[in-house]
Amino acid sequence: MHWLQRHWHRITPLHLILLPLSIIFRLLAGIRRALYRSGIMVSEKLPVPVIVVGNINVGGSGKTPLTLWLAQQLLDNGWHPGIVSRGHGGTATAPQAVHHSSDPAIVGDEAVLMAQRRLCPVWIGHDRPAAARELLRDHPECDVILSDDGLQHYRLQRDVEIAVVDGTRRFGNGFMLPAGPLREPPSRLAEVDAVVVNGGTVSAGEYRMQLYGACFYNLLNPDTSAQAADFNGLRLHAIAGIGHPERFFAHLDKLGLAAQTHHFPDHHRYTPGDITYADADAILMTEKDAVKCSAFATEKCWVLRVDAQLDPSLTQHILERITTPYGRQAA
Repeated sequence: MHWLQRHWHRITPLHLILLPLSIIFRLLAGIRRALYRSGIMVSEKLPVPVIVVGNINVGGSGKTPLTLWLAQQLLDNGWHPGIVSRGHGGTATAPQAVHHSSDPAIVGDEAVLMAQRRLCPVWIGHDRPAAARELLRDHPECDVILSDDGLQHYRLQRDVEIAVVDGTRRFGNGFMLPAGPLREPPSRLAEVDAVVVNGGTVSAGEYRMQLYGACFYNLLNPDTSAQAADFNGLRLHAIAGIGHPERFFAHLDKLGLAAQTHHFPDHHRYTPGDITYADADAILMTEKDAVKCSAFATEKCWVLRVDAQLDPSLTQHILERITTPYGRQAA
């Protein structure tokens, strides 16, 4: 898959083979969506509102930080959210709860990251409606479900759809899989309730999202923190096994940190050898990487916490969509 991604942002001779496959993929995706919209394929309605966060392209765009931001916004407005996710990168398929100490190799790295924030219950499962039902059974106080990376999971009915777009990469060469990075055509964005753009240029009607983080914590001793200036003059290495590693490395550059960078595939399962750099005074990593490195962390490992920042008007827009239909008064 990673060799194929090199062809997703330009046109190459390989597209003579890929484009016919892309056309077939687009037809199948359209037929599948039409079957759900017509009721031939059955979707499930939950007793609480559902907010889906996803994207139309493959790869990281900032869905997890946005999901956590939404969870906090809902809490601040008197709601009790729960999060369901597929558990990408994990081996588990059946619905199960995720805790701060869960094994990311089983439940997925992003799910553990979200659970470690301790905002609300987190459940994973390939069958998201089943995972949501189990979450609601285990936590009857939850009155809204956030589905992380569930835009194309049409078996789960939704009240609000939010699509996240990478403002730098956008849609690559604009082709559907496997000729390009798209799982659905760009026209799909006209049907969602909100388009959130992570970095880059924002068009009219879109919401800008910025990822902010300037404080690191020590992976071996999480109570120990450091600012970017504390790493000045040190020999730094930075690792990233996320959908868009360059975003993390660019963030470090903005903080004034010059580090030797190491790219890993998204959801990479780290081993001690991956973070052993004899010449390093400090090894900088994302929270998503940290949950998979904690078992063999050293005092050299530092984690950058990143939070999403968005226009508060998005919160109001979402609350308006989920309050009245469920007989709830706006806060």
